[in-house]
Amino acid sequence: MRFYAHRLNGSAVFTFLALLVAGSFQVLAAPGLDNYKDGREDVPRLSKMEQQVLRVAQATGGTTSVAKTTYDKRNVAAKASLQGDQARTIFRLTLTRGVPAEVFTLADPYRVIVDLPDVVFTLPADAGQSGRGLVSAYRFGHFAERKARVVLDTISPVTIQKATMERSRDGGFDLEIILVATDKESFGTGTGEKRAKPKMRPSMGILSEQENKAKQPDSMGQETDRGEQKVRKKPVIVIDAGHGGIDPGALGADNISEKTIVLAVAKRLKKKLDDMGLFSVFMTREKDVFLSLRQRVERSVARGADLFISLHADSIADARYARTVSGATVYTLSSRASDEQARLMAEKENNADALAGISSTPLEEAVDVRNILIDLLKRETANFSADLSRVLVRKLKNAVRLSRHPIRSADFRVLRQTGTPSVLIELGYMSNERDMRMMAGEKWQNKAANAIASAIRVYFNRINR
Repeated sequence: MRFYAHRLNGSAVFTFLALLVAGSFQVLAAPGLDNYKDGREDVPRLSKMEQQVLRVAQATGGTTSVAKTTYDKRNVAAKASLQGDQARTIFRLTLTRGVPAEVFTLADPYRVIVDLPDVVFTLPADAGQSGRGLVSAYRFGHFAERKARVVLDTISPVTIQKATMERSRDGGFDLEIILVATDKESFGTGTGEKRAKPKMRPSMGILSEQENKAKQPDSMGQETDRGEQKVRKKPVIVIDAGHGGIDPGALGADNISEKTIVLAVAKRLKKKLDDMGLFSVFMTREKDVFLSLRQRVERSVARGADLFISLHADSIADARYARTVSGATVYTLSSRASDEQARLMAEKENNADALAGISSTPLEEAVDVRNILIDLLKRETANFSADLSRVLVRKLKNAVRLSRHPIRSADFRVLRQTGTPSVLIELGYMSNERDMRMMAGEKWQNKAANAIASAIRVYFNRINR
């Protein structure tokens, strides 16, 4: 079953359309939705199209209602709750205004996705970390431009029995979604499988063999293009702050999130590199927004990056080792992981898209891996990345604590970039309270950013000799 909510012709009536199991069609109009102009509240008026929709609703047994609401620049989701058991569970999200919503399911793992436009979350920091009934946990946050997303992790396949938007007792609006258990065969791949997959594009952020021949990077930002010399004044560095938006990454004590720490370090690193005046520096994200792994790679490719650095913070789920395992680690790309811990780390980071409600196909994975393996065999990218990792570790050890094995390699999707030396730095362990407290502090962040910036300068000086 798949549910939609639509705003018709830009007017005040939003409707939930549900294709029911029995084959009947209902149109439910969410009450109390805004109809405003220049900040003034107006009486909602229905267009001819909306009047027709309402007549259809009445004819099919659907319910309709229209009401006024006060315009508010922010539509805030301030409260969420779960009720029920493992047979039937209700998720309720309270908003200040009614909005169109889209609700669908995905498999591998089983999830329910709720997309909402222009919603700001002010839920408690620990909201969603524990579940109830069919829902084991849920996440929420910014997903795309003017779009928020809630992802409900379910313990088994579920069916969306009902979804409604109704005025709540306190004057807000309740989005209520009723989930019931179903079997694997009935669930299939989920109602949102097709829309959740990114569209295949010719390059998909990965350069083909022909493109590699056309663009052959040289040192310090110079590149040769079909025999014609094009010289950039400065090397291009792309800094990637991991996670963001709906994807918080690892959570530490007091619900401090990985996404917040790595963004803070990324901004400090950019400033230090900008102050050197030697590089053109860009960030994949500069605020708390979600980016898929493919988007991160594509932004790096679009900038023509000479160096790509992805910043993260590690975590260990096993409480027995959380207090003792700590320190920074530098990862490079490899089709075969250097050890089991590196393999598990890559597996976790590569799963970020799935946690946000995005799925990739085996074909996409095969294209990525094939092109990267060609690159690793034909080019010196892997050697440059390895050289950079050694310089980074040498500089970082004088500034921050390192892990027991600070240089590792694995198949990280975000590092799959042909012709661009790329590294992923796990700054420390969010699961280690001491590490987490240090990483959250400005003094530590400045020291880490200084060390990374210094390593980048040494790296480019070395390859430009």
